[in-house]
Amino acid sequence: MSFAENDLTAYLQAFCDPEPELLKKIDRETQLEVLMPRMLSGHVQGRVLSMLSKIMAPTRILEIGTFTGYATLCFAEGLQKEGKIITLDINEELEERVRGYFASSDYDSQIDYRIGNAMDIIPTLNEVFDLVFIDADKKNNENYYNLVFDKVRSGGMIITDNVLWSGKVLTKINDKDTANIHTFNERVVADERVDKLILPVRDGLFVVRKK
Repeated sequence: MSFAENDLTAYLQAFCDPEPELLKKIDRETQLEVLMPRMLSGHVQGRVLSMLSKIMAPTRILEIGTFTGYATLCFAEGLQKEGKIITLDINEELEERVRGYFASSDYDSQIDYRIGNAMDIIPTLNEVFDLVFIDADKKNNENYYNLVFDKVRSGGMIITDNVLWSGKVLTKINDKDTANIHTFNERVVADERVDKLILPVRDGLFVVRKK
């Protein structure tokens, strides 16, 4: 059975929780005013991230790749009252916009937004995380995974975005990004330290649970 993609998306949106008003604003303004708006998680994937966070009820989340803050706020919905999300991004040009969105949310005091190179920042973090979201430069997926692994508690989750790469992982297309993503997927599926599952949501979420 095949579906028209737009019709299926509309159906999924109709049968999940509504998108909060601030997230609608972030989506709309990102589409109109920011380069590469496709990087934004969007309604359905955002509700998936929110649901996973609420199930985990984390006290510590690490997000690698903030973009315009949409996914950050989705994850924040599941935080414990004393919880915190550290979110890292290298794009200084978006900082003022993103801080404005966070300030307009109910979670501003729980968000630690840092600008810089995640490869440099992660080793300095003296935290144990319940949940990590990897959504940055794809060539470093495996590096990020390895850097955070020992900082994730047993039973914690690591979620990596864009692991289907618009379906290119199924083809013989051999550009560097596709090759890197496919290699990362192979490494994770061979990792016996975790339970693993790819959810075919939007561009693919690789969800792993540390044993």
